[in-house]
Amino acid sequence: MGSIWELDFYSRPILDENQKKVWEVLICESPLETRTRIDSLFRFAKYCPSTEVNSVWLRTALEEAISKAGKTPRRIRFFRRQMNNMITKACKDLGIPAQQSRRTLTLNQWLQQRMEEFYPQEPGYQAGTNPSVRLDNPLPQRLPDALEGKQWTFVTLQGVEFAEVHEWEVSFGETFPLELAQVSPDTPIPGVLIFSPRALPIAGWMSGLELAWLKFDESQGARLLLETGATESWILANIKNSQTLAEAKGFEQAKQKANGVHFIAVQSNPQEESFAGFWLLQEVNLP
Repeated sequence: MGSIWELDFYSRPILDENQKKVWEVLICESPLETRTRIDSLFRFAKYCPSTEVNSVWLRTALEEAISKAGKTPRRIRFFRRQMNNMITKACKDLGIPAQQSRRTLTLNQWLQQRMEEFYPQEPGYQAGTNPSVRLDNPLPQRLPDALEGKQWTFVTLQGVEFAEVHEWEVSFGETFPLELAQVSPDTPIPGVLIFSPRALPIAGWMSGLELAWLKFDESQGARLLLETGATESWILANIKNSQTLAEAKGFEQAKQKANGVHFIAVQSNPQEESFAGFWLLQEVNLP
């Protein structure tokens, strides 16, 4: 199947001897299932002078990372939309598909650790000079009619149950080790289960998106939103009755207690034991 890499290429809170911002590329491997060992994931970091910030330098750095890893990723995820052209061009020149995504969990955690522990120890460090990523909030889109589930429900699984996800029959999906999200095995993990006779097409459509997270939203009526890509948002369900509204609020509360971790699953019917789709998700604040 091949690995997926996460990439960030941006300035850091460090000035060089000419008082110019130092840039850096960070590359790390996405964990694709719950049994992945975090310490086994590939990582690569390299500083870039501000005078050499371009797709050619980035492509060369990617070639170096590929050489060190001993393999080429099947695709690369990145969250900084302002770097879209440069990252896409460098990846395209190497024949690697690149996608904007908020599913960069390893990278987010690594960046946060470097901001708190690594960069402050570097010469030329300047505190508070790297603003967070600002994302637009476009209007959520309506799901295509053919992709709407026949019914759906809020469910909960204990964290320990995810240790066996690799043994489940799942056609489409992606998970990650709970330790990456700093969630203990005894934590209840909330989720949404979608039932539909068209479960496989729905799961196939979802697999073509970069699933970010589910969110209960009350800004314009009570809705369950599916966030994908860099900024895309889909209305998974409009919530109208009081019981479901209470369950939706409970879902958000449980998600917060689980450090943002939750899941979405697709099945053909409640009696089915296999999953057409299963994704473990985490809502995060991008660094």
